Amino acid sequence: MEEFELENRIKNLMWTVSGDYSLEFKPDLAAFAKSKYVALYDGIKQGAFARYFNREEYSLYLVKKIYLHAMEAPLMDLAQLCIEFAVSGKIIAEREGVSNIRRRACEDILDMDFHKLTGNPAGKLKIALFREILNGKGAAEARQRHFMDMVQELSEAQDTMELIQTTDKLYNELIDPYFERNQGDLEKVLSVTLEELAEFSWEDFLEEEALESTLETYLDKVTENMTNLDTRETETKEEQEKNTEETTKRILVVDEKALEKMYSYVERNYGKTYLTEGEEKKINALVCRGIHSDCSLYFTKGILKEPVMRNYQYEYARKQRSKNLYEYHDNHRVVKNNIRLLTDMLKKTLTMREEKEETLADRGTLLPKRLWRIGRTGNVQVFKRELYEDSSSFVVDVLIDASGSQRSRQGQVAIQAYILSEALSNVGIPHRVTSFCTFWDYTVLHNFRDYDADRTENSNIFEYVTSSNNRDGLAVKAVEYDLLQREEEHKILIVLSDGKPYDVILNRPNARNPKPYHGDYAIKDTGFAVRKLRNQGVCVLGVFAGEEKDLQAEKKIFGKDFAYIRDISGFSPVVGRYLIKQLEKNT
Repeated sequence: MEEFELENRIKNLMWTVSGDYSLEFKPDLAAFAKSKYVALYDGIKQGAFARYFNREEYSLYLVKKIYLHAMEAPLMDLAQLCIEFAVSGKIIAEREGVSNIRRRACEDILDMDFHKLTGNPAGKLKIALFREILNGKGAAEARQRHFMDMVQELSEAQDTMELIQTTDKLYNELIDPYFERNQGDLEKVLSVTLEELAEFSWEDFLEEEALESTLETYLDKVTENMTNLDTRETETKEEQEKNTEETTKRILVVDEKALEKMYSYVERNYGKTYLTEGEEKKINALVCRGIHSDCSLYFTKGILKEPVMRNYQYEYARKQRSKNLYEYHDNHRVVKNNIRLLTDMLKKTLTMREEKEETLADRGTLLPKRLWRIGRTGNVQVFKRELYEDSSSFVVDVLIDASGSQRSRQGQVAIQAYILSEALSNVGIPHRVTSFCTFWDYTVLHNFRDYDADRTENSNIFEYVTSSNNRDGLAVKAVEYDLLQREEEHKILIVLSDGKPYDVILNRPNARNPKPYHGDYAIKDTGFAVRKLRNQGVCVLGVFAGEEKDLQAEKKIFGKDFAYIRDISGFSPVVGRYLIKQLEKNT
């Protein structure tokens, strides 16, 4: 009963401070046993932080930093200091009594953890800052004062990004000066997507009593710990890297509870599906067979078109669209010129197809000069017919790999696909543009424009964003389903990929296909899907934009109809030549 009352006391304190009685919070009763002031002050800070800042945004940053191999313990120590100074002044200004609780908490931390704190840079910074809380500003060597000033200046912080920027800078300067060089700057950290995090095994980062090795569980743990004042045991960098390496696996283990949430994860991070439940079940039953029988297809117009909420992934997609558009406007003249050249090439070929061809026939326009043949010869073709090739007998599908391996060229891929789509629109050839990636069980197909859509939808291509893995064989089968339903006689599929089908395995209860989808296994499956499509009369071109060492895999998949572009800017010209070849071949 005492524990229950204590937990309620701390929760009520946090809720009162935050003003949000729906806020989830698990009080640290073990900390209370060591120091009631530390436990009470942590509860106050939880409430204050939730009131003044965005808890989810900050904890997500911390997880992304750890995902990119930042050491968890020192990062969390710095986060706790940053939060402490960002919220303490604000809450003390409203509730003077908090000042005394804060001082007593700092005293207890220095008494209990002084020896531990002296063993690492983050701990030494905490000692210096807590001493100034208790004794006022004192002398400090220049380097230490620099870091102290960075933290103390957060008392003026007004938004979460200021906390993130200071935490990141502190970690990179104080803990790991090589982090930015080896792993990337803050922009690289923030660009890590939720699906990449979800596919990482967090098991070794969780407490032993945590039953679920899921991202959600780890996020909860980080959110709880980032406001605590007590000191965590610190790993060496070598120990942390060894643990991280051991937890990176090809097989992702999830339980039934996580599986139930999977669809909502996909919906929140890729946008709502445009199919009805019945349509979704039908296409999954028809396409997800054989080695893909444990997989699912998810069709969407994208998170920016059909968002469930304005979450981090929405903001990231919006930011990437802006980057893609900026790159387009920065190369506007070149893009327009490419569209014009490709349009002219296609128009010329189609015009040749539309030129009339006269032929003798048994019906049509009578030719008087051939009437003498009637009754005198077996050739009774005394009529003339004018034949026209139907330029509308072509339909094109463009399928673009949107896995994480394409991240460095997102803007260029979007521009080249846009050039192709504009040229096809200019000559009236119906076409669809789709990107694909695989997140957990779901191969997500992002439809930018449909076959008969208005040309204004071509600009949707700038919403192209990459993430996660790629199950190429299943993606080809998915677009095949609609392409074969088209009435056009000549059907063309163009696939832009890096020649490396790869999908993490979702090892779930009763899984029928536990074999990892990568290497020869995945290459053979994708190649089989391509050959099957060709046998049904579809022309398939593989456009390779990966590394030269992966060329052989691409050749195995696409055979003779395969093009290697060393630079993504070669995409549109290569595809244009292939289209013209197909148009001329069927003349």
